[in-house]
Amino acid sequence: MRTNENTLLEGHNVVLVPYNASHVPRYHEWMKSPELQQLTASEPLTLEQEYDMQKSWREDDDKCTFIILDKQQWADPSSREEQCMVGDVNIFLTDPSDPSLAELEIMIAEPSYRGKGIGKEVTNMMMSYGVNKLRVKKFEAKIGLNNEVSIAMFKKMHFQEVSVCPVFREVTLLLTVDDSVRTRLQDDTAHVKERDYRLTCSNRHELLSQ
Repeated sequence: MRTNENTLLEGHNVVLVPYNASHVPRYHEWMKSPELQQLTASEPLTLEQEYDMQKSWREDDDKCTFIILDKQQWADPSSREEQCMVGDVNIFLTDPSDPSLAELEIMIAEPSYRGKGIGKEVTNMMMSYGVNKLRVKKFEAKIGLNNEVSIAMFKKMHFQEVSVCPVFREVTLLLTVDDSVRTRLQDDTAHVKERDYRLTCSNRHELLSQ
């Protein structure tokens, strides 16, 4: 999605940046993992296919993707951005007849970053971006039945279970953005700063320390 191609979102522990070609090799290595393939219901792709997918996601109007970076590590200018990658988060506008409905996906690919609240922080940041920038009014999450941690996180964030598909072994959760959800998102993301990605890349340490 061109909307976020130069957008950086800075949270407490993470930085969200656009999915660029430089991120593809690390992402490709992640997706060789049978565990991640199962959790994300994904098929393994060749590296060339992964580059094509990145380009498609960048250009398609119905897909908004950010790469999750470790903020502290990324603030060190000696660290290459690909070394700071933790996972990714996506919004898919899946229903042309209802552009206010968005499917939300998050993947914490690095095992050492799981169970530390990063998933919740990133989800709040992405939902806030979706509501304020993309006019999203309903969020949908489709999660594998074996991914109990992710299901529990979304339910704690007030998503409601609406259906279970035994064939695909996944549950669908839904959250309607009402005034109470808007207020909660505003409170939970009041610290988040939106920055110019290219400018921040060239001056990481100074800008992120402000």
